[in-house]
Amino acid sequence: MKPKIIKTDEEHEAALAHVETLMDADPGSHEEDELELWSLLVEQYEQAHYPIDPPDPIEAIRFRMDQMGIKAKDLVKYMSAKSKVSEVLNRKRRLSLPMIRALHSGLGIPAEVLVREPKLIIKKKPGIGRRVYTVKKTKKDVPAKREPAQATRKRKATHT
Repeated sequence: MKPKIIKTDEEHEAALAHVETLMDADPGSHEEDELELWSLLVEQYEQAHYPIDPPDPIEAIRFRMDQMGIKAKDLVKYMSAKSKVSEVLNRKRRLSLPMIRALHSGLGIPAEVLVREPKLIIKKKPGIGRRVYTVKKTKKDVPAKREPAQATRKRKATHT
């Protein structure tokens, strides 16, 4: 088979079959050189026709954790707080630049993967076209009474 630029799916299938026949080539042989050339041709076609998106940053972090056998608590040194680790892994917080730098240098995750937009949990309120993060408040989170802004300003001015 003569090497040429692969342009169709049929040519791609034929090239893959040819590459398979060359897989047992002896090192330094003409067949090995041909295997390398055909592999490059197949790779070029696949990159153009079947591109693979980089992984989601959170999935990349989870994958690396699994590879290294570490737990979420071990990520505190990269994200500075256990709550931040939990929020990031549960897609409720975005990675900050310092987190990205620390994860890149500490875990070896490519920076171009970490800077991608993760899939966040976003809820839309009815009637509002923009994204809104919703947080449920309990009774203890809501102040009982609120002073008017004018009274607060007067009190601050007299105490300084």
